[in-house]
Amino acid sequence: MRHIDFRAMNCEMSVVLDTDSSEFDTLLQQIPTWFEAWEQTFSRFRPDSELSQLNASVGQWFKASEDLWNVVNGSVQTARAHDGLITPTVLDALMNAGYDQSFEQIGQVAKPARAMGGISTSDALASIECDANAQTIFLPQGVRLDLGGFVKGWCADAVVQRLTVSLPQNTPALMDAGGDIAISGAMADGSDWAIGIADPFDVEHDLALVMLGRCGVATSGRDYRKWTQDGIPCHHIIDPRTGNSAQTDVLSATVIAPSTQQAELASKMLLILGAQAGMKWVNAQKDYGACVVLDDGQIRMNAQFEQCVWKNTSVQP
Repeated sequence: MRHIDFRAMNCEMSVVLDTDSSEFDTLLQQIPTWFEAWEQTFSRFRPDSELSQLNASVGQWFKASEDLWNVVNGSVQTARAHDGLITPTVLDALMNAGYDQSFEQIGQVAKPARAMGGISTSDALASIECDANAQTIFLPQGVRLDLGGFVKGWCADAVVQRLTVSLPQNTPALMDAGGDIAISGAMADGSDWAIGIADPFDVEHDLALVMLGRCGVATSGRDYRKWTQDGIPCHHIIDPRTGNSAQTDVLSATVIAPSTQQAELASKMLLILGAQAGMKWVNAQKDYGACVVLDDGQIRMNAQFEQCVWKNTSVQP
């Protein structure tokens, strides 16, 4: 195995190649620079990032790079297809909720009260324009974007895609972007990768071990990125129907999907919708496995997810 570990996007990152050849180490060393470029494109916490420039350009057309245009256009189309339950138009709601700086600066510190209210998701989404021919984006007044719910999965998929093009045929690759995982395919010996699913109640242990080939995996939870504002517990997953942190019985949700982007979207949908409606939605998707952990410690998983669980795992769904 060849691997590289580094930190980016306020997360621990890891890339693994299932090969013993050191000739690919130079390629691995390039990956942190890819993430630096993506942070400079997508981060809302960098005042000079391309996303910050887009958010400052409200009311006029903005000429975007290919990466920014693709992610913004994709996130808008995805949001429209899912009734705005997952949307990039939540920046102001995140700021109002107290998520106004990168999370290592927030921690568990109490935040001062701010006005918190709903956002008109449908109006915001309907008013955004993306011109594919000119590669430009138009944000109307009052609409600013946060791509946190879309871009990490996109980056994980992009890394695996780039590696697949650059590596000899069938060299297996895995990208773990802070728990959002992209897998190019089975390991070199044909076996599946063993992926641990974190236990939100015990960070030192895994809830389950799943055996996976080509797919994407993502976990969303309200057990880590949380803080208190005016005595009210808050977290970073906004319910666009209220403009506030999602009120849900799901503590964490893990989804296995054909791509990491799809898994990231689905895990957040699950958390916002809650266990009953969320699992119903997941089961209506094709080839999605899902596992949720509820506040009371209950674990629920669908049949697709159960099929992937290593049989020696002692988890009780």
